Amino acid sequence: MPLIDVSIAKGRSPQQLRAFIKALHEAAENTVDAASENITVIVREVEHEHWSRTNTTIAERNNTQTPA
Repeated sequence: MPLIDVSIAKGRSPQQLRAFIKALHEAAENTVDAASENITVIVREVEHEHWSRTNTTIAERNNTQTPA
């Protein structure tokens, strides 16, 4: 019974998230022969202020990028 728990930065459309969930579900079916009814997918959307890499949040990176 695969449980796929994914965190992603906020900002995707409902259609993008639905396509993402579908792709994850299908990956579990195709790679580990999981029965469709046994697959659970959880997508956690994280605010840009709460996601940091190299001690800089996404919000901070977005605010410091110079326009092209």
